[in-house]
Amino acid sequence: MNIPIKYFGLIAEITQCENETIDFSEASLKELLSHLYLKYPKLKDQEFQVAQDQELISSETKLTGKELALLPPFAGG
Repeated sequence: MNIPIKYFGLIAEITQCENETIDFSEASLKELLSHLYLKYPKLKDQEFQVAQDQELISSETKLTGKELALLPPFAGG
């Protein structure tokens, strides 16, 4: 399945892109993150959350092919 991914803030700086589509056939976010860590090793050192179709998900969540967003911590105010 093709999974569209959006990167924000420092995550976008590390990946050097704001979005991409990855052809990925595994089932969970945990497996996709392993793939992204191989592609972008500096991601392992970063804290971020992942949203699927604009809802935060855990690493065990099954991927549906809907848009993912990697979100770094945001400063509030």
